[in-house]
Amino acid sequence: MQITWDYTNLAKAYLKRPIYSPRAIDALFNIVKIPKKGLICDIGAGVGHLTIPLLEHGYKVVAIEPNDNMRNYGQEKTKNYHFVDWFKGTGEVTGQPTEKFDLVTFGSSFNVTNRILALKEAHRILKQEGWIACLWNHRNLNNPLQQRVEKIIKKYIPTYQYGTRREDQSDIILKNKLFNSLNVLKNEFIHEIEKSAWIEAWWSHATLIRQAKDQFNFIIKEIEQSISDYPSIIKVPYVTSMWIAKKCMPSQQYQKQ
Repeated sequence: MQITWDYTNLAKAYLKRPIYSPRAIDALFNIVKIPKKGLICDIGAGVGHLTIPLLEHGYKVVAIEPNDNMRNYGQEKTKNYHFVDWFKGTGEVTGQPTEKFDLVTFGSSFNVTNRILALKEAHRILKQEGWIACLWNHRNLNNPLQQRVEKIIKKYIPTYQYGTRREDQSDIILKNKLFNSLNVLKNEFIHEIEKSAWIEAWWSHATLIRQAKDQFNFIIKEIEQSISDYPSIIKVPYVTSMWIAKKCMPSQQYQKQ
């Protein structure tokens, strides 16, 4: 398994990131309507931010995470849940059996895979009529707090790019005709967090680290200074964005491709 993004030193900071909007997760299950004893494969499960709400909805979850540190934190966070198993794997090579799962999820992980290969792998391990869901928490850039942050980032990196995580995923999901019945959902929510914890979460921002390089520490320090006038608990606006699609081609046809 070739891992392009190394989260070893970012894993602890990931614990401070926000959970996904509960309303968005409810909406997901209103659409997919998988059996209550259904089985979900959470790919790129990280420290368990998506794994836990999936478990709390009563489903069994197989969590796939390539990074040892991230997986260890995820296992620790989910140790009191009975119906979860963790495995080392990637979106392209999960190591899971064919046609095993009712739902495959990518929580802030689809963008760090080879998306075409990850879709083929999701298609392979899904049962007939199974579903995929790709979701991210995006900072609401229209908010004054986030505009302060954006100004700082662009000051140091004028050509800063967000990568594929902010792109519309519709075309690539539908491209190879492996999935259809596409639904796109967006749900705004407020994440309340201590200022110090919010700054700590920034240390997990791999996209920013990659582009900032030796300026990263200066950026984080300036972001911290920019919220010195905020209260100790800050309200951070996010949008959970989600693409949901249904498997539409028999596995026999997939094998012939």
